[in-house]
Amino acid sequence: MMTANEIRDSFIHYFKGKGHQIVPSAPMVIKDDPTLMFTNAGMNQFKDIILGNQVAKYTRVSDSQKCLRVSGKHNDLEEVGHDTYHHTMFEMLGNWSFGDYFKKEAIEWAWEYLTKELKLSPDLFYVTVFEGAAEDGLDKDNEAFAIWEKFLPQEKIINGNKKDNFWEMGETGPCGPCSEIHMDLRSPEDRAKIPGASLVNQDHPQVIEIWNLVFMQYERMADGHLEDLPARVIDTGMGFERLCMALQGKTSNYDTDVFQPMLQFIAKMSGVAYGHAEKTDIAMRVIADHIRTIAFSITDGQLPSNAKAGYVIRRILRRAVRYGYTFLGQQQAFMFKLIPVLVKEMGGAYPELKAQQTLIEKVIKEEEESFLRTLDTGIKMLDVQIQATKAAGKTILDGTIAFTLYDTYGFPFDLTELILREQGMTVDQAAFDAAMQVQKDRARNAAHIDTGDWVVLEEGTSTFVGYDYTEYETSILRYRKITQKKKTLYQLVLNQTPFYAESGGQVGDTGVLVSESETIDIIDTKSENNLTVHLTTKLPKEMQVPMMACVDTDKRSASAANHSATHLLDAALREVLGAHVEQKGSLVTPKSLRFDFSHFQKVTDEEIRQVERIVNANIRKNIALQEHRNIPIDEARELGAIALFGEKYGDEVRVIQFGDSIEFCGGIHVQSTGQIAMFKILSESSVAAGVRRIEAITGAAVEEMLYDMQDKMNTLRGLFNNTPKLQESIKKSIEENAKLKAQIELFMKEKASHLKQSLLERQEEHDKYTLIKCVGDYPADMIKDIAFQLKGDGLTNLLFVAGTKAFGKPMLTVMATDDLVAAGIHAGKLVKEAARLIKGGGGGQPHFATAGGKDAAALGAAVDKIIELVDQTL
Repeated sequence: MMTANEIRDSFIHYFKGKGHQIVPSAPMVIKDDPTLMFTNAGMNQFKDIILGNQVAKYTRVSDSQKCLRVSGKHNDLEEVGHDTYHHTMFEMLGNWSFGDYFKKEAIEWAWEYLTKELKLSPDLFYVTVFEGAAEDGLDKDNEAFAIWEKFLPQEKIINGNKKDNFWEMGETGPCGPCSEIHMDLRSPEDRAKIPGASLVNQDHPQVIEIWNLVFMQYERMADGHLEDLPARVIDTGMGFERLCMALQGKTSNYDTDVFQPMLQFIAKMSGVAYGHAEKTDIAMRVIADHIRTIAFSITDGQLPSNAKAGYVIRRILRRAVRYGYTFLGQQQAFMFKLIPVLVKEMGGAYPELKAQQTLIEKVIKEEEESFLRTLDTGIKMLDVQIQATKAAGKTILDGTIAFTLYDTYGFPFDLTELILREQGMTVDQAAFDAAMQVQKDRARNAAHIDTGDWVVLEEGTSTFVGYDYTEYETSILRYRKITQKKKTLYQLVLNQTPFYAESGGQVGDTGVLVSESETIDIIDTKSENNLTVHLTTKLPKEMQVPMMACVDTDKRSASAANHSATHLLDAALREVLGAHVEQKGSLVTPKSLRFDFSHFQKVTDEEIRQVERIVNANIRKNIALQEHRNIPIDEARELGAIALFGEKYGDEVRVIQFGDSIEFCGGIHVQSTGQIAMFKILSESSVAAGVRRIEAITGAAVEEMLYDMQDKMNTLRGLFNNTPKLQESIKKSIEENAKLKAQIELFMKEKASHLKQSLLERQEEHDKYTLIKCVGDYPADMIKDIAFQLKGDGLTNLLFVAGTKAFGKPMLTVMATDDLVAAGIHAGKLVKEAARLIKGGGGGQPHFATAGGKDAAALGAAVDKIIELVDQTL
């Protein structure tokens, strides 16, 4: 029986023999495509080639791509663990042709690989072909049907509808018919009872799609019509885990050697056997699946967080923790203990797992502990709501409360249901769903972008010249309109551009397009599918005239200084803290820089100062930039260039070198370090377990900070009569202030004691209670202390009413002893009613309440009102 690693190798070897270039998996986390957060298909890394934005270096390509499907169109998250074949993270085996072979070779090679190379029985297979779509003017894919007829009888070639057999990248873009290969893995007895053809695409766990052959030959335009692609593309994707299931004779992906080592470890750790009960089996499958997703995301540079891709990863991790907590009794962090097993099983194919094992474990452990605290808090909050619901004589919890627990506090809805069930209660599911839908609609409307078709003015490709120029003569190749949040912008593509598109943490350039008749502001520059896109608020009146593209050089220079400073900072951190330091993210703007890096403890003040000294020393050395442009990646590695985990590099790369600082980088930099001028760290903090963040400034920003500090110091020195010994004077002032404060506190206590005694001596006896009344200028804290002292003195039938003023603000205070409360007195209601007289409001508990207002002159009337209300009640 072939192992999973042997199966992966066999696929790669087969297509290498068919003249395919074998390429590595792209990162699972996508950083340069605004339409995607994660790689959800093998074709993602070739999207720019398919769109025609980049010329294919190889016309035949094959790989095994790590993918993640949890959100958007391909949302499989809630199915994961409950069935035997859906996953969040999975491997996609694929082969591509860019303008080379098409349907004939794609189908013949797929069949040959499955039946000849892997020796799977032809009797197990069914295939689908596109049946056509009248609304698009498309006929049935008779070409694919005819090719399949050479291998399968007609009854095993099934017509598929547009939903299943016409693949589209999105609402617009490349698309085309596809042909799915399905396998019937049922027993011979079951296959004899029910024909497999009737179970294709019916979600049967043993009749499953294993390979999809996509024949891209059209482009969907914004108005919905189709146009032929200039170069046809073959894009195939086969589920690796499903293939392993078929070859290893299993009926579940989780029974293969892809998952079994992890499942057995979880079973041993929890003391619950896998296969013992459905609920615990589901929990184990969820955990075994999700740990792969979380670990690979962290290696690709995506840490759990509360925003975008980071939120998705946090949600997946919390789902796994919740299943372990609820069904496997895991009350403490446990997911991080699974990483050594994952590294052992997959570290050979993906060495980045082993390289970052310690970081992965620390991040996951901290996330688990944080969520377990959330669960504890949520359970306590839910208990309060349960008691309140029961007290109201109800057994159904308000769904909006359950949604608040879920949305605001991260408390899982199904755990709410479980706890309520144990209390003989339910939750209003409809109200919860309604609140959830409102949130989804709000998020969808905020994120939705209406994108028009490209209007092509001139054929050609865009060339970036910004490494050498900040002004360049250009023309517009194409443009389109986009609308988001009722705001209209335009995207322009230039034939040659000096504008740097946002990438690698560095923000995009701004500037202007200038023609003889007008100037158009470029407000931002983005990279979309390897295409530099310039954003404007309006289109030029004359679209097809020569223009000068001019970058804002002040902002460009400031960004370049901050970017080069991050390289010097990275090298200095390695020198001071150790070689374990690795970049985990950055943000470079004209104003400042931010640098995230791996380190497992707070950087001390002494270490920060040491790093600053090293960086500034290298700035003063005025080290010249050594740019190695378009060099082979192996040559770059020989130079000692540092690559970042989670980045996709081509065969040729750019390397930036400032002395001993050597890094892969495509960004804009200074020509020598002296142009940075000066470097200053503003803060150092924690981003996640094992990841620290430094925020810093350079150049003119440091100069302005020094002026600001000098001005503040001069002001401070002036407050102390310009003493030359400012530190000693401040220290002396603080000590004197502390002594005076202590004396004042003692004085106030004595004053309060005297006031209390005076009030007791002037107490008034009413028919059913004793009244102590206080009116005057007294601090609110003093009056509150006296009220509680009186209550604690054991006096009976005592009512304390105060109308006081402090710093011009009136305050009402009422305290009633427990026996008066039992007789019907409610301090909160009394002050609420009387506060109207002082033009204010307030409230509180039955035994104590306060209210503030605006009209101090009416305090006496308000106190009298309270007494009147008490007399009426008693």
